[in-house]
Amino acid sequence: MNNQQPKKIILIVEDDLGLLEVLTDKFEREGFGVIVAENGLDGFNMANTKRPDLILIDIVLPVMDGMTMMGKLREENEWGKTVPIILLTNLSADDDERAREVAKNEPAYYLVKSDWSLEDIVRKVKE
Repeated sequence: MNNQQPKKIILIVEDDLGLLEVLTDKFEREGFGVIVAENGLDGFNMANTKRPDLILIDIVLPVMDGMTMMGKLREENEWGKTVPIILLTNLSADDDERAREVAKNEPAYYLVKSDWSLEDIVRKVKE
């Protein structure tokens, strides 16, 4: 009897290649399928093609920033409106405008990289 669930797929959009490698390795060891992009435009296109179960996006990205990518996904189609998104950033969330943008694009979560460990990020993804 095979009751194995298909792997959940995570799209990680991150331009820091060291962090991208660490996140990819960690999520693969946790049993997730991982696809990656190094800029917001590639991330947006990959998200619409592959339709991952969750997207981790760095906010500061080349070509298209993470907030713009999230906004475009939310406008694109029904899947894009509902896919959970976690924004990873080195920027603080006390920017009211950014906090409103994240709240408007629910389900979206905002994690400041310096405040969260790798284990915390994995736990948040599993939620």
